[in-house]
Amino acid sequence: MGTTLYDKVFDAHAVRPLESGQTQVFMDVHLVHEVTSPQAFGMLRERGLGVAHPERTFATCDHILPTSSLRRPFEDPVADRMMAELETNCGRHGIRYLSPDRGEQGILHVVGPELGLTQPGMTICCGDSHTSTHGAFGAIAFGIGTTQVRDVLATQTLALEKLRVRRIEVEGRLGPGVYAKDVALFVIQRLGVHAGSGFATEFGGGTIDAFTMEERMTLCNMAIEGGATCGYVNPDAVTFDYLRGREYAPKGDAWARAVARWTSMRSDPDARYDDVVRLAAEDIEPMVTWGITPAQSTAVTAPLPAFSADLAEAFEHMGFAPGRPLRGQPIDVAFIGSCTNARSSDLEEVALRLRKSGRKVRPGVRALVVPGSQKVRERLVAAGLDRVFLDAGFEFREAGCSMCLAMNPDKLVGREICASSSNRNFKGRQGSDQGRTLLMSPVMVAAAAVSGCVEDAREVFA
Repeated sequence: MGTTLYDKVFDAHAVRPLESGQTQVFMDVHLVHEVTSPQAFGMLRERGLGVAHPERTFATCDHILPTSSLRRPFEDPVADRMMAELETNCGRHGIRYLSPDRGEQGILHVVGPELGLTQPGMTICCGDSHTSTHGAFGAIAFGIGTTQVRDVLATQTLALEKLRVRRIEVEGRLGPGVYAKDVALFVIQRLGVHAGSGFATEFGGGTIDAFTMEERMTLCNMAIEGGATCGYVNPDAVTFDYLRGREYAPKGDAWARAVARWTSMRSDPDARYDDVVRLAAEDIEPMVTWGITPAQSTAVTAPLPAFSADLAEAFEHMGFAPGRPLRGQPIDVAFIGSCTNARSSDLEEVALRLRKSGRKVRPGVRALVVPGSQKVRERLVAAGLDRVFLDAGFEFREAGCSMCLAMNPDKLVGREICASSSNRNFKGRQGSDQGRTLLMSPVMVAAAAVSGCVEDAREVFA
């Protein structure tokens, strides 16, 4: 019986079994940001400890960074102190800090792959739940809590329980206007937000094999929203082509050896899975969430579900009518960004639709485009796409997490409804307890922005 990539990577990084029944596992790369690290570094200082492997630790500021201007000091003194604390801790411990001043800054789950830090067969952790993004490269990557951040800083290891492995296969060709974000939301709608509990999710099948690396990152980013600890795609030529020539990727003779090693980490053809789910690409349409979990979604052409006790809280918060279409629902804000959908290809696709259609943001809609990294932003500016967004009526911002979680000035106000390309639609997620978030693909967000309401992008940009 063959072995899955998850089991191969876990076993290769196991240090020793622990009395708790867990396993001490070595972490190849530790990504650090300004929100979950200050307390962890403080705990190191209290115990007189240093960072065990600063060369394996990389940091940037993303959550609290204002996207309107990077000028210091920030208007929010707390945010400015958090950034200063991260800079100080990185300098004290010899950690590479990806600085805005050097054009290196961005969301960790965007800049890690950009630099080639993320590689097949690695274990990667970060004090952020969407670390599952890095699994797109055939890595085992997951979010950790603040005390675990401390543990990895001090020992470069974690105490972990081995997960079961579920394979989700998607076969067939996606229809026009259907994207990786729609696949992710469709999977979560079908399986629910708790189905992945205790599992690592392996994504495969012809549809996923045909995805670009950035599409695979979108899919793995949302694995956590289906309850999985991590999600991954087996590495292949698409993976290797993406990594070739990046700063931290192997060079020269080491490249061929790395590719051979990475290839060997793929799940074996006869690997045993604890569960297998098979889905057809032809069943997937542009998806929109209507409720307060990512599983509460519908195809843009379908009506909302009938009322039930399980959905009562969602209907009450959102103020939508059961059984009615979501299409035509007015929006107040359109947000294109986040670690889910703020990479070059995401924003280039939107710019293409805007330029070709000549459509403008509807008056009364506040529309933001927030690149996932400074390098993404630079590429868009070099191609003149910033002007496409600005001419269409979008604000074109600096890189950062922005309105995805609103730990910065980008927030909803009151009962505003936001069409968002981000990953969570929980109550209060975008900065207002009463605010309402509709998750969808970047192109669907653009369609809502120019229409002033939820619409089918396939028709808006026909």
